[in-house]
Amino acid sequence: MGVPGNIALAAKAHAKWGRLGWSRLFQPAISLAEKGYVVSPRLAGVIAQMAPLWQDMPAIQSIYFQDGRPKQAGEVIRNPALAATLKRVARRGPKAFYTGQIAQQISEAVSKAPKNAAPLTLADLAAYQAKDRPAVCVHYRIYKLCGMGPPSSGATTVFQILGLVERFDLKALGPEDPKAWHLIAEAMLLAYADRETYLGDADFVDVPVAGLLDKAYLANRSALISQTTSLPRYDAGVPPKAPVRTSAISGEVQGTTHFVAADRFGNVASMTSTVEGPFGSQLVAAGMVLNNELTDFTFAPVRDGAPVANRVQAGKRPVSSMSPTIVYGPDDKPIFIVGAAGGKRIIMQVAKTLIAHLDWGLSAQAAIAAPNIFFAGDTILVESGTPLAAKAEALAGFGRAVTVNPISPSKANAAELTPTGWVGAADPRSDGVGLSE
Repeated sequence: MGVPGNIALAAKAHAKWGRLGWSRLFQPAISLAEKGYVVSPRLAGVIAQMAPLWQDMPAIQSIYFQDGRPKQAGEVIRNPALAATLKRVARRGPKAFYTGQIAQQISEAVSKAPKNAAPLTLADLAAYQAKDRPAVCVHYRIYKLCGMGPPSSGATTVFQILGLVERFDLKALGPEDPKAWHLIAEAMLLAYADRETYLGDADFVDVPVAGLLDKAYLANRSALISQTTSLPRYDAGVPPKAPVRTSAISGEVQGTTHFVAADRFGNVASMTSTVEGPFGSQLVAAGMVLNNELTDFTFAPVRDGAPVANRVQAGKRPVSSMSPTIVYGPDDKPIFIVGAAGGKRIIMQVAKTLIAHLDWGLSAQAAIAAPNIFFAGDTILVESGTPLAAKAEALAGFGRAVTVNPISPSKANAAELTPTGWVGAADPRSDGVGLSE
């Protein structure tokens, strides 16, 4: 488990941009924790799936069980311990989270865990700081796009995919042509190969973001892509000023959420947050499910004689796939915001949504709902129950094995600027909704 960063991040963002008083920010969450919220069918399914892990874990059962069984759809979850935690932080500020009673509870839950106990000290919690990171920005066609830099691999990989397909007329091909999806798949596999090799925490390793997004480098990589056949293999390239590295980023498990927001003052936000696996570490402290985020590190420090960029080091943040993205129009004003949840699939959900909106002209809602595509090894996965699934055989004709797969969980959301104002869009595959006020 890693030290939770959300409270420190919220405090830093609020100090810089906040308009409401700090304590007001917590009131909706406090109300939900006290009064409760109804279990959706989707949540009920996940609780039932995870319940066997909770046989000897009364803390998490106290939240998600009722009468000795997993809570079911339509029942209510209340969490008074979380409400108390939120009230304390609302009154006393972020220091109340990282020191004192709450920090003590977090430390004890981890250090005295019945399985895989590990030292997480009060000093570890008190020393945590949220860090400003330079945004990663590129131009794609007539648009400027900005996203999150390392230790997230999101923006770099999303923007590589876009850069690799930019020379092709995706608009003319359209979403119904298997060739368009073949080109996207080839770009995906090349970009993920670079991701596996070069991405890490820039405080500890040299991450060649500029080289990975260099126009000449992307042009050379894009030249590998054929419109008629798949590549025989997908190796990482050698971008300008790249250090010697070997491929090894651990797998990510899906326990992530995302939101986008826009207001009448012209502010926009795109935020991804995660506890890593579903219900994180399964440990609970102060009413909170604690993360298991450190499993995003690669546990082998060296591979094939070269250092692994995402190896474990003290004080280091692991690589993620978070891809919160803001798109600016030719007048340099925001016109589209997007992000997603879903582990390593996040990158492809966001890349697909951007292509569907910017190249194919689909609305935010239609772009999110468009078929998802991913991979397992060199096999292309196309989302079952979508128009693309019916084209799987045609897509396989380009020379790559294709499998129809649910590609779940998927959970993207977005907002687009329309002539009548901002309109939100949520993934029909999830419980997400678009709201306005």
